[in-house]
This record gives sequence, structure tokens and C-alpha cells, in this order.
Amino acid sequence: MSEPTPLLAPLKPRQIDARLWRRGTFVADEWSMIAADEPPPPGRLPIFPLARWRQDGTARAATGAPAGVWLPTGETLDAVADDLAWIALVALPFPKFSDGRSYSAARQLREAGYAGEVRAFGDVLLDQIPLMLRAGFDSFLITDAATILALERGPTAAVPDGVGCLRATRNNLSAR
Repeated sequence: MSEPTPLLAPLKPRQIDARLWRRGTFVADEWSMIAADEPPPPGRLPIFPLARWRQDGTARAATGAPAGVWLPTGETLDAVADDLAWIALVALPFPKFSDGRSYSAARQLREAGYAGEVRAFGDVLLDQIPLMLRAGFDSFLITDAATILALERGPTAAVPDGVGCLRATRNNLSAR
């Protein structure tokens, strides 16, 4: 007996160029995530991977130049706790939507008194943004087309900071 053929192919989220959403609107991103072995890009602020931050991020920040760090999923904040005063941005990854470890890291940063920008990147979906805001995130690097479309539509009564209705957005994208 052969394997049955599905009637419909599974839906895959459409990914597009990343856009930065902050304070209820899309804004230009002055930051750039860099690899461990590449130089900081001219005219852009660097977000160092943790390993690179340990090598030269503190020295750069001590010069007064803004710098950010991105922590791998599951990394404890102990890795940067002594440097939080120098770090202008902490980027926390969401490798898949069901991985919530970065929520805890954001909350711990805020409870430790960190006042800089906390950015979510990776698999950031519309449904997660209200909880991410409550956990302490204040910017989101988004690649999911449905999420971007919903946020472009503006605020709703339920979530006045710009989060729209995901179901209607996905239906509209499917109709295209």
C-alpha cells in the first residue's frame, strides 16, 4: 500500500528582507549584526556575537562608541553582566517560535536594571509580540511577511502598539 498523497501542501511562512519594528512603527536599522571574524561595517553600529564581544567589545565600548552584543540562545546573562553599562543593545535570538528561552533573558536584563535596547530577532511572529513587549523587548527584527503586513496596518483596540490580526493577514496573503 502506498503512502497517501496530501490534498494540500503545508503552508510555509513567506520570508522577506528583515525590517525593524520599534515603538509601533517600522524604522531604519542603524545596527548591523557582524560575524566573529569580520570588521564592523562603516557607518553602522556593530552587534557583536558573544565570543567576539569577549575579545574586543568591552574595549570598543570603553572608547564611547556604541556597541551591541547578541547572546546565543540559552546563554546566561553572567556572560555580559559586568559589561551591561557599556552595552547599548542586546539582541536575543528566537531560532524557532516555540523556543521561549529569550523571553527569560529579556526579563532578567530588565530586572537587572538594563535600560538599553533589547532586540528580538529570528522567528519573530505577530502573536508573540505582545508577550515579548511584556518580557522587556522593545525592538523586533522581523522577516515573516504576514507579521510585517499586519504591523504595517497599524494598531488595534486590543493591542494599541501596532499589533494587528494575524489570521486576517495570513488569509490576505494566501489570496494573492
